[in-house]
Amino acid sequence: MSHRSRTTVCLLLLLLLTGSIALAQNPPRSPSETTRLFYTLLREKKFREAFALSTYNPAIEALTQQEFEDFRPDFEKMALAINEKVSEKLDVSGEQISGDAATVFLKMLDADGKEKIEPVMLIKVGNQWILGSAAHLAEVRKAGKKYLFDARINAHHDDVQDMLTRISLGQVLYSQNRSGQFGNMAELIAAGVIPKDIETVESTGYRFQVNRSTDGKSWYATAEPAQYGRSGRLSFYLDATGVRSGDNGGKPLVVKSN
Repeated sequence: MSHRSRTTVCLLLLLLLTGSIALAQNPPRSPSETTRLFYTLLREKKFREAFALSTYNPAIEALTQQEFEDFRPDFEKMALAINEKVSEKLDVSGEQISGDAATVFLKMLDADGKEKIEPVMLIKVGNQWILGSAAHLAEVRKAGKKYLFDARINAHHDDVQDMLTRISLGQVLYSQNRSGQFGNMAELIAAGVIPKDIETVESTGYRFQVNRSTDGKSWYATAEPAQYGRSGRLSFYLDATGVRSGDNGGKPLVVKSN
């Protein structure tokens, strides 16, 4: 064997050896360690790194950089919710492993600020644990990035329903102190009965209007998606009789009078 050949073989052996040592020094993370890292990265707003440890990763990887940035407000809201529910020290009360599935029991706070134990599901993909279920991973892989767009639209629809409920209750509170007179959007905001962020599309992806009659004795509210097919599909109409909704191509909902 020539000197060059012996040198090449030695280098290959050295690379294999150092690779083996590196693997030995960095064993796969346990389900608890993976859960801790996921929530830590999410808290630090390292979204790509966090979602790489979850079944959402196939959808995240399919996004363009611009699409990823478009989703950043949604990711920010998720991080904020995590900060409110999970303490920085991330208390894990235990874990259970059964084959390629695991459950980590994480201490969280409920809506009343009381501590509760919440199960976090994980599955093993290759040699790595990730948060989520096998069924969810299959669903995300099938839909690709469309999964995220549909999830955001559904979440925005729920947000709009919540906001319309606040408008309806706000009108009741407003009128009780004003001899039955209802308010427009600016007046309801000034009275503190609806939030100011209703004026922008950032939180819900929708544009709201609150319309009051000239005599102030009746009112109605509307909501349409800021970007039809991306921030929402349904248009909404609310009055004292309740909420109606329908897909009108992003235009205001046409409500027929009886």
